[in-house]
Amino acid sequence: MSTTTTASVTPHVLDNPAWASLSGPHAAFAERAGGHAARYAPDVAPFSAIADPDDPRSWDALRSLTGAGGVVSLAGVLTPPGGWEVLGSVGGVQLVDVSLRAEPAPEAVRLGPDDVPEVLELIELTKPGPFLSRTVELGTYLGIRHRGRLVAMAGERLRPPGWTEISAVCTHPGHRGRGLATRLVRAVAAGIRERGDVPFLHTAASNADAIRLYESIGFAVRRRPSFTALRAPAGEGGGRS
Repeated sequence: MSTTTTASVTPHVLDNPAWASLSGPHAAFAERAGGHAARYAPDVAPFSAIADPDDPRSWDALRSLTGAGGVVSLAGVLTPPGGWEVLGSVGGVQLVDVSLRAEPAPEAVRLGPDDVPEVLELIELTKPGPFLSRTVELGTYLGIRHRGRLVAMAGERLRPPGWTEISAVCTHPGHRGRGLATRLVRAVAAGIRERGDVPFLHTAASNADAIRLYESIGFAVRRRPSFTALRAPAGEGGGRS
C-alpha cells in the first residue's frame, strides 16, 4: 500500500513583507504582541502585520496590540474574521527587480531627520503614500534639490530578509518629465544591491503610468496584494471561529 503525502509550501517573505521586516531587520522599530502580531511604532510607519491570517491567535494578538475598536492597516488580507470591520481596501501591485540598471546619481543627496519638514511638504504635495516623522530612519532616502529646494526623492522602507522596498518615489509637479524619479530609483537600488539585497516596490493597481514606468526600467509584477484598513472588534475575541 502506498502513502501519498502533500509537501507544505513555505510562504515567500514577500507574501507578508511587513511581518518579515518587523520580525527581522526592522525588529527595533516593532511593537509586538507575542509571536503573532506586530506593528511599526506610530511615528515610523502605519503598518501592522500578523504571522498567519489563518491562525486565530494572530487576530487575537493583533486586537490586543491595537486595542478594542482600534484601526489597523494590513496587506494581503481579504477576509478578516467575524467582528473585524473592513473600513476600506485598495488594490496594489508588488513589483520586483529583474533587470534594473542600478547606478549612483551624483546629484542626489542623503536625506536625514533635519530634512523631514521639507520631505513632508513634498509628500503632502505629491501623495506617493504614507510618510511619517520617523519614516526616514527605516533606510537610505535620497533627494534631488533645485536651487536649494527639494524637488524629488526616493528611499527604502520595508526590509524583509534579502529584500528592500523602494518607496516614497515622488517628484514636484513643476519638475516632472526630467527623469528625476527614475534616477533616484536607480540610485537607491544601487545601494540596496551593494549590501546584497534585491529591490522591490509597491504601487496602486490603478496607477497604470507608474506600473508602466517601473516595468520599462526593469521591474516585473510579482503579485497583486490588497491594502486593507480594519477596525478591531469592540468586544471580547476577534479570532476566527
